[in-house]
Amino acid sequence: MYKQSIKHAQDELATQYLPAVKAMAFRLKERLPSSVDVADLLSIGAEELVKLARRYDSSINDSFWGYAKTRVNGAMLDYLRSLDVLSRSNRKLVKHIDIEVSKYFNEYQEEPSDEYLAKTLKEDVQKIKEARIASDIYMLVPIDEQYNAIIGDTILEELQQEELVEIISKVLSTLNQREQTIIQLYYFEELSLKEISEILDITESRISQISKEVIKKIRLALGEGVG
Repeated sequence: MYKQSIKHAQDELATQYLPAVKAMAFRLKERLPSSVDVADLLSIGAEELVKLARRYDSSINDSFWGYAKTRVNGAMLDYLRSLDVLSRSNRKLVKHIDIEVSKYFNEYQEEPSDEYLAKTLKEDVQKIKEARIASDIYMLVPIDEQYNAIIGDTILEELQQEELVEIISKVLSTLNQREQTIIQLYYFEELSLKEISEILDITESRISQISKEVIKKIRLALGEGVG
């Protein structure tokens, strides 16, 4: 009876914060490609919330949501990373797509279609679509974790966390004011492209393009950091 009472109290605690998890899932969804289902994010977040409620010790953390918020968000990001449909050998396709998108955008001020990229890169349209989804998901990864997106996990063996932060800080310091503002709003304030567009009065596609260009600079700098 005592154990059942504790379990019930823990589940009640999790239920209390389900609306906050739902809000987190929908806010994350605003920054994701349409192929990602918000219901999946909510399910992952709710499952993690229940696990955390059953491990929560109020004598160590006086705020359950303060304790759980980062972990729930991390669980959702881990799920998004698991959606990476590209093998490491094919991730170079993401790089080639980024290059072609940059060229096209600079000329026409809009992103090219999947069909255009497939023809230009001589790839299957479905493969292009999957690569672009993976690229969009990478953009949601916290900026200090971007080294895993293309370079690979082994970089951790060669660079210390302090060095990573220093390299990223140097790259960010070279950006112009608008680029810095976009990175601040997107990665640190976690605003959607639509919200940033309304604040800065520039198109969502342009904001997306600037963000991707900055991430490419960071990836390049991190690559140089490991020789």
